[in-house]
Amino acid sequence: MKITTASPNRKLARTDLFVAILAEGSDPILPWEVQIPALAEESCSGKAREMRLTDATQGPAERVLFVGIGDEKLDTLAETVRRCGALIAKKAEKIGAKSVTVGHDLAGEAEASGLGQALAEGLSMGAYQLQDFKSDGKEVSLQRVSVIAAGDFKKGVSKGVIIGEANCLARRLQDTPANCMRPRDLVKEARALAASSDQVKIKVFDEKAMRRMKMGSLLSVSRGSQEPAYLIHLVYRPKKKSHSKVCFVGKGLTFDAGGISLKPSAKMHEMKYDMSGGAAVLGTMAAVAQLKLNVEVHVLVPASENLPDGKANKPGDLVTAMNGLTIEILNTDAEGRLILADALAYAEKTIKPDSVVDLATLTGAVVVGLGHEYSGATGNDDSLTDALVAAGKRCGELVWPLPIHPQHEKDMKGSVGDLQNISPPTTGAGSSTGGAFLKNFVGDVPWVHLDIAGSAWGAADRDYQGGASGTGVGVRLLIEYLQSF
Repeated sequence: MKITTASPNRKLARTDLFVAILAEGSDPILPWEVQIPALAEESCSGKAREMRLTDATQGPAERVLFVGIGDEKLDTLAETVRRCGALIAKKAEKIGAKSVTVGHDLAGEAEASGLGQALAEGLSMGAYQLQDFKSDGKEVSLQRVSVIAAGDFKKGVSKGVIIGEANCLARRLQDTPANCMRPRDLVKEARALAASSDQVKIKVFDEKAMRRMKMGSLLSVSRGSQEPAYLIHLVYRPKKKSHSKVCFVGKGLTFDAGGISLKPSAKMHEMKYDMSGGAAVLGTMAAVAQLKLNVEVHVLVPASENLPDGKANKPGDLVTAMNGLTIEILNTDAEGRLILADALAYAEKTIKPDSVVDLATLTGAVVVGLGHEYSGATGNDDSLTDALVAAGKRCGELVWPLPIHPQHEKDMKGSVGDLQNISPPTTGAGSSTGGAFLKNFVGDVPWVHLDIAGSAWGAADRDYQGGASGTGVGVRLLIEYLQSF
């Protein structure tokens, strides 16, 4: 689906569906060329997410759809507009419309750019569907959406298209079955992303290269799989010299059976989503390259599979990470922190960033604590945490800070090695102790770990995402954070 903008002064082109967005209590605004039955126009209340579809009796539009945004205050209006954008895309697809024109009265708002961005994000994300693997997959009807826009609203639409498509990229990676999205496939996706921009470069480290760098923690997880592990390193450098260098690290566990500490069979198929952090940072890089932000961005994806095998990690095994710390593997299902450990150590030693944010479907504990609507944040820098929380509020991808108490750090100390990869059963606070473990690999670099085990899939339906499929969480959050620099 292609989203473009059209001038408000331009004569309305032929369209299958004209959409009029209206606030509660306001009169619908239609182009003078479009006529509809009087009763249809009078029945539109403008309540939030309310829709009214009618045939046009005259003009270049076959049908007219009224969509209400209610009487939302400015601080919540963007989310409502985003949801309405998704409703428009879904309704257009349902009725078989190939072309849609969207009219509105939002350009005069104080936050016109943000509202234009929200509308385009909703249109893009609402149109997302994965039909690649269905033999009878239906052909997508909706081909073109034209948003009537000018000025700041138009700029917002252009930005929203990029961000919405980046979110859909992450969701496609998430939703693809694990036998079609292996570590090697993540590498292929990353290479394609780098090839699409002359400002993005890529390095891919195979297992031989990682052995030279002494990444024993990361390498240990793939022992039980026939699929080799990789460390993907993408870097975006702006045209102008940047005074900031940011690193995003995404867990790329393309399937997690738990290893020798085998997971229960119920819902194990959902473990294809254990690479959601990697999907998020790849989607983020795709958006960064198109938005041409003036900040140097590094993306790391440690990609691996965790399966049981005669060569797999065993409970009680000892591995050595890149920074020299030894780790007792007390539970092979706590593998995400093992691959992140070496990726974070690599970032701290080689990239030397000003800040690091990692995203991982790390713990079930965060789902118990925060459900599916928040990502949990632990870290060593309150200002970085606060910036991510604020960015989450602005874009609708909510973040809640969680503590790393000295006791959490103490409980991750090993009895045979320096560390152990799980805390004692009496500790609880699984998301915090997971963060306490990772803290050992970032040195003094400002760092925040985002536990997205709840928010990456299974979230409540928001029209533009939700349900059993991936949400692409993290893409819009990280872009919002970068834009605040």
